Amino acid sequence: MAEQTPARISALSGHIIPGHHGVEGSGVTIKEVPDLMLWQMAAWADTVDRAASQVAQQSGMGSVPGFAAATGNHQRALLRIEPLKFWVFGASVSSESSDQSVVLDLSHSRTHLRLTGDNATDLLNSYMPIDLRERSFPVNSVASTAFHHVGVTLWRSDAGFELFIPRGFALSLWELLQDAALQYGLTVEP
Repeated sequence: MAEQTPARISALSGHIIPGHHGVEGSGVTIKEVPDLMLWQMAAWADTVDRAASQVAQQSGMGSVPGFAAATGNHQRALLRIEPLKFWVFGASVSSESSDQSVVLDLSHSRTHLRLTGDNATDLLNSYMPIDLRERSFPVNSVASTAFHHVGVTLWRSDAGFELFIPRGFALSLWELLQDAALQYGLTVEP
């Protein structure tokens, strides 16, 4: 009999309290996006173009994004997080490494949060040292940055801000975000 893969347990399990919190209004909505599918492809300078084209084709993305950018949407995308590294979000790719690149499954190593609302930019800017206003960080922008001294990846998708947090820091950063969002009116989605 085939073994079933056990359900993934969220790093935030038991700590998410859905509903409205804080002042009236809903300036920020936060949701943990479950069942993250995230692959990293790293290449060498002389193979990055070929490897990126190959991973774009495997993941169903038509084009390769430029540095600090993404192609796709909030369900499936290719993110260029560093000059020689890409993340495939929402799709799987071949896990076989080649002479062009090395591929790694990061799905269980990150917690994925989506932040939306009129004050989501203000909330994130109180913790991140980058300008997140629309003219400086438009849709499909990607940044590897710090959030309260923790390295995180932030992508502005068509659905809002997608925040990828190392699993071991997810709870503490979740609590910081919730506490700070109360001033804007916080909605936590289940």
